[in-house]
Amino acid sequence: MAEAAEAAGRQAVEKQLKICGFKRNVDVSVLYLAGLGLRSIPSLSLFRKLRYLWIHNNKIQDLSFLEKNYCLTELYLNNNELAHISGALKNLRSLQILLLHNNQLKELAETVKELKGLISLRTLNLFYNPLAYEADYRLYVIHSLPSVQLLDRMPVTQRERELAILVFNYEKSCAVESIAFGKRVDSLPSTSIRHSKGSRPARRLIVPSGREFGNHANKVPFENPEDAVLVRAMTRSLVEFSSVDWNKIPTCQERRLKHKAEESPKKLTIQFR
Repeated sequence: MAEAAEAAGRQAVEKQLKICGFKRNVDVSVLYLAGLGLRSIPSLSLFRKLRYLWIHNNKIQDLSFLEKNYCLTELYLNNNELAHISGALKNLRSLQILLLHNNQLKELAETVKELKGLISLRTLNLFYNPLAYEADYRLYVIHSLPSVQLLDRMPVTQRERELAILVFNYEKSCAVESIAFGKRVDSLPSTSIRHSKGSRPARRLIVPSGREFGNHANKVPFENPEDAVLVRAMTRSLVEFSSVDWNKIPTCQERRLKHKAEESPKKLTIQFR
């Protein structure tokens, strides 16, 4: 049966190539394989310039055939039988539209982890999957995939982004609030924030030894650049501006002619955080 499924997939691909008139693999930018009842599709790695792929309304359970299609920008996988997408999509960094609704995806954390590398992703559908019924599902996806602007056919709002930070990154939320209202933060907030779902704890802020203060001599780098920004925001440096009254300082000509008595210049210094 597996061989028959693979043969059906190959025939479907070859038929589409003939319909579209593609004679060279490099010319293939579009493939429409939707609604054919396919269970398997052969590797599409030969089509390096493939950008648009429709394979919805099939019975696909595995996506290994997509691992090397780095130019894909739109991928329609809805209405299939996908139970996981691990290892199949993480390298598709040009992907902008991904429709995965109405499948059998159950592991929210695992699915989102696979999609974190898709830095160009703007539109994502995950509804009608078991994972979409988990608590705080939408906020978790918004927090984990900040590039997404349209999630499950609904625009991501600024309010939702703020709530996502509050729920899943409490430290950053405190930093943003302190900056917005001009408060001075003398110490780091607690780093042991727990979320109600043990499978997705909030990211812990790890400050390397020797970097407790921004001006410490031992400049050990942070493992996560976001931590460096966060610590910098919470331990603000003292800013100092100095100026003098130039009207009281004689010019070169006045000094030479001694028309104006020299006075010690008064320096005005302002310090703030």
